[in-house]
Amino acid sequence: MKSLIPGVLRDEPQFARLFIGQSLSVLGDRVSFVAVPFAVLSVGGSASDVGLVAAAGLVPMLLFTLVGGVWADRFRRHRIMLVSDLVRFAVQGLIAVLLLAGVAEVPHLALLMILFGTADAFFMPASTGLMPLVVGPDRLREANALRGLVQSSGLVLGPALAGGLVALAGPGGALALDALTFAVSAAFLARLRPRETASETVQGAAGGTFLAELHAGWVQVRSRTWVLSGLAGMAVYHVVVLPSVYVLGPVLAEREWGGAASWSVVVAAFGIGAIVGDVCAYRIKIARPMALAAAALAVASCQAIIIGSGASLVLIAVLEAVTGVAVSLFFVLWETALQTHVPENALSRVSSYDHLLSAGLMPVGLALAGPVSESLGVRPTLYAMTVIAVPATLALLCVPAIRRLPAHAPGTASGGGSVHAATEATCHEAGQRRQPPLPSG
Repeated sequence: MKSLIPGVLRDEPQFARLFIGQSLSVLGDRVSFVAVPFAVLSVGGSASDVGLVAAAGLVPMLLFTLVGGVWADRFRRHRIMLVSDLVRFAVQGLIAVLLLAGVAEVPHLALLMILFGTADAFFMPASTGLMPLVVGPDRLREANALRGLVQSSGLVLGPALAGGLVALAGPGGALALDALTFAVSAAFLARLRPRETASETVQGAAGGTFLAELHAGWVQVRSRTWVLSGLAGMAVYHVVVLPSVYVLGPVLAEREWGGAASWSVVVAAFGIGAIVGDVCAYRIKIARPMALAAAALAVASCQAIIIGSGASLVLIAVLEAVTGVAVSLFFVLWETALQTHVPENALSRVSSYDHLLSAGLMPVGLALAGPVSESLGVRPTLYAMTVIAVPATLALLCVPAIRRLPAHAPGTASGGGSVHAATEATCHEAGQRRQPPLPSG
């Protein structure tokens, strides 16, 4: 029985606690992935309204992600995540009540999604930065892959559960379940005891202003070509490709495929592919992870043309499964590269730029996808998305820093040694270009 438990869960008890708490929350998130677009449609919303409500949840990324990154490098990251979960529990619960009572309107959903997105903006940088504090440096790839495996499994179980809940209790019932999962996640975060970092013991002595700490995080970003290039590729993916999944996919499903049940099949197929990708990321050791990640992102960028291809539902589902493999590989390798090669005490700030330039810009694509598709047609819009996105992501392979980035930080031969010795040297070098210095840790 013990051999069936992944080694990273046996050896890293704090990660195991985080992992268990987040797993149920992930299932709820995947339910809401299906339920929210159909919630908008159920109250009389149009394709543009679907995009606007989705964008409303992401607009706060533009406003608060950088603040969240600085806070997460200043304070205890798991406590920021705990507060965020409590806020999202309240917001999703209120949305569910409004829908079940039959009084919800599109403006209500948009406003509440802004509050939800604000909590997300603080949660995400803290979550990325927390990983090195609950997992040893030699187990980061395994931990990220395992966490991704649960997220991908949620894509299979969540849509199936969402389809049943939407059919039986409407979108409000589905979102009520999501609200409860945030409460469970908060309960586990309240019991988490991550390793204490030096930044928590010298905060008062550091005395850095918000802008100084924000700039210090940007120094970490711009000094790494592979990070800048990767952020550009992710921005294209989030702004150009993902609106095809969040907005135009559900619209096509509603008009031509039979509604939520058919869309759930496509999302579930993507999730099955993502599970395969996570298993591959967990098991294989890759000498040049960002080169593979760039190729995977190009494959993932084919989703728009797949959804708009006019092929049978079965073929679309199979092709979406292939892109699911690619998406999982990319995000596991990308997050592990950040956690390995970026100093831990700046990781949340670097992650906040990541979310700002990718998910934070996504509202632009979500808001435009509906009006553009209504003007040009849904399928021509999806084809145009592909023409833009695939060449842009393939261009990442032309960047030497992407192709050559090693799996382990300088000074760690196999990933079994501590990353912190290498990152301390990087901190010191970067510290010569700024005042006050980053808090260590």
